[in-house]
Amino acid sequence: MRITELSIKGAFLIEMEAFIDERGSFARQFCRKELSAYGLGFDIKQCNISNNYKAGVLRGLHYQKQPYPEIKIVSCVKGSCFDVIVDLRKDSPTYLKWVSVELSEYNNKMLYIPHECAHGFQTLEDNTALYYQLSAYHMPDYYAGIRWNDPKIGIKWPECRNRIINERDKNYELL
Repeated sequence: MRITELSIKGAFLIEMEAFIDERGSFARQFCRKELSAYGLGFDIKQCNISNNYKAGVLRGLHYQKQPYPEIKIVSCVKGSCFDVIVDLRKDSPTYLKWVSVELSEYNNKMLYIPHECAHGFQTLEDNTALYYQLSAYHMPDYYAGIRWNDPKIGIKWPECRNRIINERDKNYELL
């Protein structure tokens, strides 16, 4: 695994190193020892799959509030997406900054998303699936979001003629 810090403090790009032969490929997706070497403590409490049927599905920007903030490791196991992290930590030097990475079933990239950072993505092709490893249990009363197109953040989402967003995500408050 190659682990590289991104422009948001505490967010990392994790690249799986695939072993490829005539049968296909094999890659390690999680290694507590390697994450620990970068100071990334991560105890998996829950894993989720997000299946998205169409290109242009936009989910987010979501996070879980104190006292149950969650750290996420997100990967794309089918298809591809434009994946975004927004720093919501008021004491962070990268507060309200965002970073994006294209995740796909082919590029072996994952994102380590620190607590109190919002996460969202837009699918780039039909039948895209994301796999989440979470450090905290889902606590519905502490689940929150910010508007995907908040001008204070200014995310440059990929152009999309048929963006699909649910009502909750469309109607989150602006900052």
